[in-house]
Amino acid sequence: MPNPPKALFCPTCRKVVLATDDYFPFCSDRCRILDLGKWASGDYKISSPIQDPDLLEELARSKANRHPNSSDED
Repeated sequence: MPNPPKALFCPTCRKVVLATDDYFPFCSDRCRILDLGKWASGDYKISSPIQDPDLLEELARSKANRHPNSSDED
């Protein structure tokens, strides 16, 4: 496993943060809380759905087992 970087930019304010800093990878508690707030409010989104192969297979089976006259709208 590669060694973690010794310094990064704070994801919130872009200030340089050392790996030894208390709030790493953030520069402060304020930036950490602001980032958490963005996740909680939905500002950050995953751009594409996560595809679980087992779940996809289960969904395909359940669609195949539906009654032919049933609606696909749920």
